[in-house]
Amino acid sequence: MNDTSHGMSRRRMLGTIAGAAGAVAVGAAGLAPSAAFAGNGLLVPTGKRGIILYSVRDRIGAADDGSGVPFGFERVLGRLAEIGYQEVEFAGYTQHTSILGRQITPQEIRKILDDNGLRANGSHASVPGTVTPTTIAQFEQTLDTAEILGMTHIGTGSDPTGSNYKADWDAAVDRWNTFGEMAAARGLKLYTHNHDAAYNFLLDSGPLDAQGRPTRSSGVRKLEYFIARTNPEWVWFEMDIYWAHVARYRFRSYTDPDGVTQTSIFDPLAVVAAQPIRFPLFHAKDGKINTSTTNGYDMVPLGQGDIDYGNFFANMGAKGYHNPMWEQDTAPGGSADPGRSLRYAEISYQHMASLRG
Repeated sequence: MNDTSHGMSRRRMLGTIAGAAGAVAVGAAGLAPSAAFAGNGLLVPTGKRGIILYSVRDRIGAADDGSGVPFGFERVLGRLAEIGYQEVEFAGYTQHTSILGRQITPQEIRKILDDNGLRANGSHASVPGTVTPTTIAQFEQTLDTAEILGMTHIGTGSDPTGSNYKADWDAAVDRWNTFGEMAAARGLKLYTHNHDAAYNFLLDSGPLDAQGRPTRSSGVRKLEYFIARTNPEWVWFEMDIYWAHVARYRFRSYTDPDGVTQTSIFDPLAVVAAQPIRFPLFHAKDGKINTSTTNGYDMVPLGQGDIDYGNFFANMGAKGYHNPMWEQDTAPGGSADPGRSLRYAEISYQHMASLRG
């Protein structure tokens, strides 16, 4: 179920259903970091410091609440630019309708970005779970919006499949190659953003259960299986470094084909270092160790946790190529502290800017 065996049928399908062109090849030479990014000791160059707007979703979605804290796209994006951010990843394109008396349009958001010197560099949009004429058309609309906003990447905030079984990941490989080819034809990189579950072990061997599914693992992790089988010119990745460390804490053993428990400690840095160009984006989310919780970490502003971002960014390879986006799911402070998410955004930016290598 990989591109080599199904590429021609995919192209015929795209031509018939959507009239899509062939893929635009993205050569490795076009992905090299520029000299301006490569030699100044900064681990995250000025133009690469980003934020996913999910972290400040409370203020994007707010009406004027009298708090004096920025609200809506125009004011919030203006504040983020003042802090120093230059890249933005979207998590939706709507704001409170009271601001304009209607919903904002992608064209209006683009003007706000341009006015503030910001670049849209991704979005947690929707990648269809099936390939049909309807989902092809829906995804074309997703790509339309990405182009209006000036994105170079388009992605999703969920795994290619929530399954643990090889057959489902094989199907996801084929589906993502299809949509990735569509994105590449428009000069966009389609990426998947993943939490800890994607780094659990794939069930691909051993005795079958009553439904004919394997019950044991060869030791390969689900996303690593997916990375190896998707077309590197069509499918890309955004590692959430926090959730990758949660996976390191949670998924440490598997039952091999012979029924023997094996230990395997996940190394997030090694996954990126082995193929740094396939990880153009990151979520730079920090965590403080707390082994009394299921995840082993509590989310905190960047620089206030125990994840060694200096070591990670210094040793992942392709210096100056990657685009880290600060994220903290728990940043909003609610009505008791409406300014907290923007305050955390500033704290986290300062730490990102301070990283040297």
